[in-house]
Formats: sequence, structure tokens, C-alpha cells
Amino acid sequence: MKIAGTAKQLGIELFVLDDGWFGKRNLDNCSLGDWYPNYEKLPDGITGLAKKIEALGLSFGLWFEPEMTNKDSDLFRAHPDWLLADLRRNYCHSRNQYVLDFSKPEVVDYVHAQMQKILREAPVSYVKWDMNRSFSEVFSNGRGKEVQGQVRHRYILGVYELYERLHREFPEILFESCASGGARFDPGMLYYAPQAWTSDDTDAVERIKIQYGTSYAYPISSMGSHVSASPNHQVFRNTPLDTRANVAYFGTFGYELDITKLPEEELKKMKVQIAFMKEHRELIQKGRFYRLKSPFEGNSSAWQVVSEDGTEALLAYFRVLQPAQGGFERIYLKGLEELHEYAVQECFGAEIDCGVHYGDELMYAGFSVSDVSSGVPGVARKQQGDYFSRLFYLKREDFHR
Repeated sequence: MKIAGTAKQLGIELFVLDDGWFGKRNLDNCSLGDWYPNYEKLPDGITGLAKKIEALGLSFGLWFEPEMTNKDSDLFRAHPDWLLADLRRNYCHSRNQYVLDFSKPEVVDYVHAQMQKILREAPVSYVKWDMNRSFSEVFSNGRGKEVQGQVRHRYILGVYELYERLHREFPEILFESCASGGARFDPGMLYYAPQAWTSDDTDAVERIKIQYGTSYAYPISSMGSHVSASPNHQVFRNTPLDTRANVAYFGTFGYELDITKLPEEELKKMKVQIAFMKEHRELIQKGRFYRLKSPFEGNSSAWQVVSEDGTEALLAYFRVLQPAQGGFERIYLKGLEELHEYAVQECFGAEIDCGVHYGDELMYAGFSVSDVSSGVPGVARKQQGDYFSRLFYLKREDFHR
């Protein structure tokens, strides 16, 4: 509740309760599949907590991993034959968990009944549908050899069936799927879950490549993207809060860290970031996305989003490592009106005026993103160092040639 209260003060809209709320889930080796609240941790259950969160003015979201189980679970003890594995042979776990056989209707029915009960009783607005491992031994117990070659296909149909039932009963809930373990970033899954958790790798520098590459096939509005803690929990990189936000803006945007442990200065920055996202999310989520410079080909990269009518745009520039006396750098924008002028401002707390430029100038002569490491005098931006980023807002002026 302390985290949620701080989140409300910052302007956050949705609070998500992650793994650990169910069964006897005190470690990651137990209770997957036991989707009922742990009343020792949550005396008022999910329903009571969700209502408290909503009373603060936040929406409430909940984490599930419906397709998985642990051997230390009530589900496995009652139905060991529901594992997607040949129980007569050796079979492996990953992250201490096993895949349930969703090709069996009775498995889908069981998981649906548990999720349905929670979602009927609690005001849940969002479901994070996780999948933290891939398939290994694909075998459906109790079925003949003529079925085994169909199991993968039937499995996905079972997943779709569960989604379909939940959608029919709870059409107001937003579902987010998982691309990390389940490789579920595909049009079929986007029909049910219009956004996907792009990767468990939340490091901002890594995410530049992840989101840039994903954008070749999918809109940025479908990419789960969060600001996580620094140092990052996977690569242990210390990345500025500004850069973490500048990457995460170009996706669904959120925070994945304990905000009650952050210094006041960072909380003030987060409040500005949240207000910025709210102001520009219509542009970000519905505009045309342009890849301007690939992060796979050098030390710097850039991308841009332009409104459908061409009246406004956001330009993001990223530089991984700071060079010594680096050369001048220009980024060639796209999608602007050639004969119109654009007022350019750098977004950095207080906006910094970067002049007025014609669209054709920005697209064909380019826009300078050089900073003080290039020895350019009079550059307003003073923050430097590795993992550096700049964000610019462009607004079309009425005047045109």
C-alpha cells in the first residue's frame, strides 16, 4: 500500500501485484497452479487489496502464469498426468517449473475455474499472463501415438480457448502476454493480448536493440516497456533514469522497481516523466514510427514517431559510450511536411528551445545531435557520459513556404 500510495502521488495509473500472492508461494519452486490467495500474506485476499488500491484512485492488475506448475503444488499432487511430459521417462524442469498440458480440455477447464473465481470477486483491470519457460518434452500422457504429433497445435488451441472464455466474461480486462519464455509475440496471440512483454531483459541499452528490432514486425503500442532499477538486475549496468525513460516511452511505458526506496530527486524526475508520457501518449501509440539509425551498426542510434497528420513528432537519440572528442553527428528525420516549419524543443524537465527548422531541412540536411563531447560551443545540454540519450519534441508551425 505504501508503494501504491507513492505511485498515486507520482501520477501512475495502474498498480500490478506480481508473483507470490497465491498458494504457499514463498519460493519459486512451489505453488504454480494453485491460483487462490495466500491469506497469511494478504489477510483481505486479492479482493480486499484490489479494492484498497482502487480507493486510492489506481487501477489494479494481477500476475498469473496459467500454463505452468511446480511439483510442490496441490495441482501436481492431484493431477501428475497433466504435465506436458512423458512421466515414464526422465523429463526436465526450467526455473523450477513444468508446462501443463493445455491440449487436454480438462486442464483448460481447471485453470479457467481458478482464474474465473479470482477475476469475478476482485476488481482487476489488467492481467500479466507470464510464461517463463519454453517447451522441452512435448508428450500428452494417456494418449496414443496418433495424437502426439498434434499436441503442440492442440496446446495453443487450448490457450486460445482459455483466453476466449476469459475475454467473453471479462471484456474490460487488458491482457498482456509474454514473449520471453513463450515466444508469443505473434498476430494470433495479439488478438487476445494486444500487448506483449517484450523481454525480461529490461536494461535500457539492451532494450534499444530489442524494441528497434521488434518494431520491424509490430507496432510500438504492443511492446511492454518498463523503467527498471539501476543497476539492472540482469546486466548490472548503471543507466541514467532519463535514458531508461527515453527508451521505455516508445512502448506501453511503466515502472518496475520499488519507488519507496528511491531518492526524492529521482521521484521528482519520475513525476515529470509520467506527465510527459500522458501528454504525448496519443502521438506515441498512434503515430507513425520511423527507424532512423540502427543500434546494430554503431555506437549511436535514433528513432522517431510522427503524428498521422504530420503536425508533431518525437525524436529519440541514444549514444551507448561517450567518445573522446567525438565527431559531429546529424540525424536525418522522416515523415515531416517539407514546406512547413517545425519548432524543435529538447525535452529535459524544462523544455530547451532548439530553433525553428523547415521539414525538408530536417529530413535532407539533418538535425544536429552533437553535444559537448564534440566540442560544440553553446550546447545547452550539459549531462554527459555513457548511456546518454536526448529526446526532442517537434511542433509544426502555421507558416510554410
